[in-house]
Amino acid sequence: MLEKFELDSAGVRELLKGQAVRDLVDGYAQQVADNVKALREGIPVEVRKYTTDRGAATVVVPDVRAMAWQARDGILTRAAAQAGLEVKAWQR
Repeated sequence: MLEKFELDSAGVRELLKGQAVRDLVDGYAQQVADNVKALREGIPVEVRKYTTDRGAATVVVPDVRAMAWQARDGILTRAAAQAGLEVKAWQR
């Protein structure tokens, strides 16, 4: 027989704001950046770490050709998939 399960929202919030999750996010961002570099050698790739209500990071390809590479080859999507991440369309 199953016991009653109650989600500890405050505990989950604290966990998501913690250093362990921050390190995980930063690590995945760096992995995606490294994967982009392997797909397109010689291009600049930046990991930009920031904080909202928790740690976050963005992988940026500051090259004018990057949008075309993403549209044609999906370089960021492929790099994220190689890191084991799933890319979904952003919805408001």
